[in-house]
Amino acid sequence: MTKKAFLLANLGSPDSANIPAVRKYLNQFLMDPYVIQVPWILRRLIVSLFVLPSRPKASAKAYQSVWLDNGSPLIVLSERLKEALQKKVSQPVAMAMRYGNPSIESQLLALTNDTDITEVIFIPLYPHFAESTITTSVEQARDVIDKHHLNIKLTVLDPFYAQPDYIQALVSSAQTYLEQPYDHILFSYHGLPESHISKLDSSGSHCLKQPNCCQTSHPAHKTCYRHQVMRTTQLFVEKAKIPTDKYSVAFQSRLGRAKWLGPNTEDCLRDLATRGCKNVLVICPAFVTDCLETLEEIAIRGQEVFSEAGGENLTLIPCLNDQPEWVDVLTSWCN
Repeated sequence: MTKKAFLLANLGSPDSANIPAVRKYLNQFLMDPYVIQVPWILRRLIVSLFVLPSRPKASAKAYQSVWLDNGSPLIVLSERLKEALQKKVSQPVAMAMRYGNPSIESQLLALTNDTDITEVIFIPLYPHFAESTITTSVEQARDVIDKHHLNIKLTVLDPFYAQPDYIQALVSSAQTYLEQPYDHILFSYHGLPESHISKLDSSGSHCLKQPNCCQTSHPAHKTCYRHQVMRTTQLFVEKAKIPTDKYSVAFQSRLGRAKWLGPNTEDCLRDLATRGCKNVLVICPAFVTDCLETLEEIAIRGQEVFSEAGGENLTLIPCLNDQPEWVDVLTSWCN
């Protein structure tokens, strides 16, 4: 008889908010070939010469501004989600991080200590497909299974960017904010280099090549991050009945000089302020758990950018975290 276990996975966090821990984390993260998609030697030069000498100090300061008494917000909130889900299902549940701790390797080995486990349902907590999130996490899990000769089946949950229950949970989580007066809601998604999008389009002629490529049906949409975030936005605004002139989409967290998806979130915040928007909501559906990119990049730095341009109140709508409706959605996927 098949006995299942569930492994949730998120991106990760340094073990502490000091410079050495952040440097170690950034090195592991940025040396992943799915993140910086260039040959190893060039990637090593970029990371060692242009990132690690200065960025760990700035990133450590950013982490310190949001660090909780009991650790990284991403780790703490992820653990709460795991515990809430475990209360709803009878099978074992674990939470792993692609980078840092707890690692995918440690959690797979812990789950399979129970020799009755024959299948692990792997749930990458990324609604939208990207090689730098989903592919790298799945490949890491498969490498661990091969390395340790684990006799288990790995079943991977597909991206859930358009799942009706996910959309409903997302809208419900924002409802109290949408019921208050606001001028505009900005959907801010984690950015990607455009090359990450175009390389996965086997036709070579659709993604980022055709007008309205994200709205025109195409096989490439199965792995197109941009299409999927636009679809999430469309479904959200339809469900929440948000007028077309009251929302927009932007991309945050750029790194390096490559051309990234746009428009940039900070540029959009400045533009909204100069257009007279005083009260702006920002929601970040690329993340299901609040982390540095939401709590510091948006709620702190985003507010500063917005205020300097003449805006007043920027309100970050929290991620789904361990909200009961989201836990119920995950529970339904586990049954």
